[in-house]
Amino acid sequence: MNVFNRRNFLRNVSLGSMAAISIPNIVTAAVAVEKSKKIGLKKEGIILFQGDSITDAGRKRDNNEPNNSAALGSGYALMAASGLLRRNADKNLKIYNKGISGNKVFQLAERWDNDCFAIKPDVLSILVGVNDYWHTLNGNYKGTVQTYRDDYNKLLDRTRQQLPDVQLIIGEPFAVKGVSAVDDKWYPAFDEYRVAAKEIADKHQAIFIPYQAIFDKALQSAPGAYWTGDGVHPSVAGAQLMAEAWLQCIK
Repeated sequence: MNVFNRRNFLRNVSLGSMAAISIPNIVTAAVAVEKSKKIGLKKEGIILFQGDSITDAGRKRDNNEPNNSAALGSGYALMAASGLLRRNADKNLKIYNKGISGNKVFQLAERWDNDCFAIKPDVLSILVGVNDYWHTLNGNYKGTVQTYRDDYNKLLDRTRQQLPDVQLIIGEPFAVKGVSAVDDKWYPAFDEYRVAAKEIADKHQAIFIPYQAIFDKALQSAPGAYWTGDGVHPSVAGAQLMAEAWLQCIK
């Protein structure tokens, strides 16, 4: 290893160690979940992660086993599930990931009977919205923020009718500006989807995870490319950041 490569290696190790150590502090500083609003897990509880590619994270879609690493993917859902299972070994939890890459809200709705109601989750976590905006930029989708809001509200109304006692977690759509796919043309329009997600969470008594604030705070510890490869999909460190935030929603 030459001097230049050794210096880069040492710098990256130092940066990675710093970011890893500070992850809980980053999340705590950005998230203020009231204890009274945290979710309690019951014995034999079923937890379902839903969303797009950020949730999907390369999961094996033909594997429907709960608590299976291949079925949970390689992202924040796997990391959060690992933490839940470690902390709650006495509860015999069953955790599923049914995120599908590229999905927008209406596509979740199209598969909701099989990928939500058939599972009968006690805790339902949804992260969706970035594609509802991103796909409008290439002209392949004509939806608006009002489409997103209407579709999401209809989906959650339907969910409450079928699963009246389900505990909801809604993740905020987020993007890290200046990293690959995310540039000035995203703004201010994309911010409207973030606002809509918060309004929807409030309307449906869901716990809201402010992922944008979390990633913004993380930029104080390491550059955007450390946390996400393209401004949308988290790196390993970014996924751990998300999982930490998710776990802080649980009692």
